[in-house]
Amino acid sequence: MPSDEELMSAVAEGDLSAFEQLVRRYQRSGWNTAFRLVGDLHAAEDIVQEAFLRVLRAAPRYRPTAAFRTYFFRILTRLCRNHRRRNVASPSGDLDAWVSQGPAPEDIASSQEVHSSVNNALASLPARQREAVVLRYYEGLSYGEIGWVMGATRKGVERLLARGRAALANKLGKLLEK
Repeated sequence: MPSDEELMSAVAEGDLSAFEQLVRRYQRSGWNTAFRLVGDLHAAEDIVQEAFLRVLRAAPRYRPTAAFRTYFFRILTRLCRNHRRRNVASPSGDLDAWVSQGPAPEDIASSQEVHSSVNNALASLPARQREAVVLRYYEGLSYGEIGWVMGATRKGVERLLARGRAALANKLGKLLEK
């Protein structure tokens, strides 16, 4: 199985099947991340589509200075920021309907109440804290990768995550006690 970076090299040479493989690898996690960052189903779909279009257009200039995954999430996160600047959105849409189209890798909620509480708590975080939390705990990026994606230092990422965890613990305290 070719690495993401090998696939990007092939995409740069015009191999659209390599691009299709990258889309298959990152479409679900990209959508999940975008939804958590903007809180809108349709906007998340549009943002992920735009992120992939930007990856495709930038393929000839791509240099693997960071892992492709980090590169993709940097593009995606910036598009989400731009969307939030243009539209102040609150969580909306029927996430369960979309998720039911296929198995979700992060089926962590055991009930609709828990699921809704976690989404609302995430949505209430300041944007940069929410980005750091989603990239770390949902996408598994390292502190260094998150720093690269967000344009922050490792120490800055640590502070964002500490504040985000504290805010989530405060908002979800009762839920965690169950």
